[in-house]
Amino acid sequence: MQQKLAILWHGYVAVRFNSLPRNLRGGLWILGGGIFFTIMVTLIKIVGEDVSIFQILLVRQLTMTAVVMPAIAANFPDALRTNIVGLHSMRVALALVAMIAGFTAVIHLPLAEATTLSFAKSIFVTLFAVWLLREHAGRRKWLAVLLGFVGVIVILKPDVAGLNVYALLGILSAAAAGCVMILIRKIAQVDRPVTILAYQAFMVGALMLLPAIYFWVPPTPQQWLFMVAIGLLAVTSQFANIQAYKVGEASSIAPVDYVRLLFAGAIGWVVFHESPQIETILGAALIIAASLITLRPQPPETTPR
Repeated sequence: MQQKLAILWHGYVAVRFNSLPRNLRGGLWILGGGIFFTIMVTLIKIVGEDVSIFQILLVRQLTMTAVVMPAIAANFPDALRTNIVGLHSMRVALALVAMIAGFTAVIHLPLAEATTLSFAKSIFVTLFAVWLLREHAGRRKWLAVLLGFVGVIVILKPDVAGLNVYALLGILSAAAAGCVMILIRKIAQVDRPVTILAYQAFMVGALMLLPAIYFWVPPTPQQWLFMVAIGLLAVTSQFANIQAYKVGEASSIAPVDYVRLLFAGAIGWVVFHESPQIETILGAALIIAASLITLRPQPPETTPR
């Protein structure tokens, strides 16, 4: 039976899929990655009601490490050789900030709102690219940054009662994730992907071990199952996104990721009985518009003759 399924997959499904236009294939990979990621954060929201975020991150990372370990082992010890340990350490530290803040926001905010705030990452990528990489940003990109921040303010709903701390954590997560993207650009110019994977696998696991033990709550069998599933879904989502950008043009396929907001809204409504607020919808529209503007190629500057 398994052999017949394998023949069917390689002989028909894979061939038909690979015959599709490249951007359509990339978009489908992005769509699949978005579905897996949304299921992952849904499980985090469920498990996080009783289990500490440090436990969730530890089990998630151990599961991911088990999956990628064959690739690391095949390149050991070369996978650990690098001259930029400091950059790897900074990237892992910021990735942890992004995950702890972002997953805490997911647990305590409506799923659609937390997902919308995560899209602000593209705004911070623009800011950090200008600041750290000295990239040029034209008027259109600065307009996108302004639009994005207006969208964030709309979602935050500042008033006399103050700001929602969990919404602020969502913004912190987006900022840290944006900085991580810039660091990955710099690291990828020097080290191989397997080295990036190796340092993330070992550093995240080591840094999460003590907090997880300190805040340890004995998980139920279902919670164990969900936490392992979180790790598997994370790997699958990352793999789908890597495949997407291998075959498709970033500016053409990246907007498909915003379908995640529809998934998050639907799951929030069905599973958690959440209804999107008008501020979230308006803020999401502004942030998505800003992100789409940043994705458009910058027109060449012309000089007067």
